[in-house]
Amino acid sequence: MIPQGAAASKSHPYSINVQTSGGAETGAMDSSNISDADLKAALEDAITQKRVFTKIVQGSDADYELSVRIISLSKPILGATFTVDMEAAWTLTKIADNSIVMRKAIKSIGRATMGDALVAVVRIRVAVENAARDNIDQGLKEIMALNF
Repeated sequence: MIPQGAAASKSHPYSINVQTSGGAETGAMDSSNISDADLKAALEDAITQKRVFTKIVQGSDADYELSVRIISLSKPILGATFTVDMEAAWTLTKIADNSIVMRKAIKSIGRATMGDALVAVVRIRVAVENAARDNIDQGLKEIMALNF
């Protein structure tokens, strides 16, 4: 779920704590979901790879907190091409004074075709991962564009 591409055009010289919510584990009889832990890991990996912040901190010792909450994850039931719609609420907060630096709902789309996977269960997982990857990419681009 980590977006590919070059490092950040702008790196913020602060530490960040990442929090995620709204996700769900994939059950034995469910179609693919995104767990909070997987989303958090993907966000932290992407922040590190793109060098958006200087350091990721677990706990309250960070300069900023990024909270990403999955609002909706719409998945198809049947089809040759699966299109997944995802919406996540992104909030970046300065911890020192609890001020909101950015609050934005980000919508993304992930697709997977028969060329990606013949088996429907795999195809839906690929589409979900593509939607999450696009959401992370858009969110980090918004943060990189901020001046703070």
